Amino acid sequence: MKIKVTRNKISPSAGKIKARIKLLPKEAYKFWKSVTPIKSGNARRRTRLQGSTIKANYNYAVPLDEGHSKQAPKGMSKPTEQFIRRRLRTMIRK
Repeated sequence: MKIKVTRNKISPSAGKIKARIKLLPKEAYKFWKSVTPIKSGNARRRTRLQGSTIKANYNYAVPLDEGHSKQAPKGMSKPTEQFIRRRLRTMIRK
């Protein structure tokens, strides 16, 4: 069996996927904030995106992420990780 791959057909698709992946940290950050519990709003206010890293800069970030809140029993990391996986699958399929 022979398979012929031409550069012209692969390159545009790879470029589109790469462009979509660049937007993924911002999408993940928005999702993270949306699943962050709200009591006073401090947790959402103090969460920042630095480069491609989400930084939760408050002293009770770990307990919240471990599920010590009725509003977010799964925390924020696991749901965000699942969100990223779903988005990657969608991006690659398009």
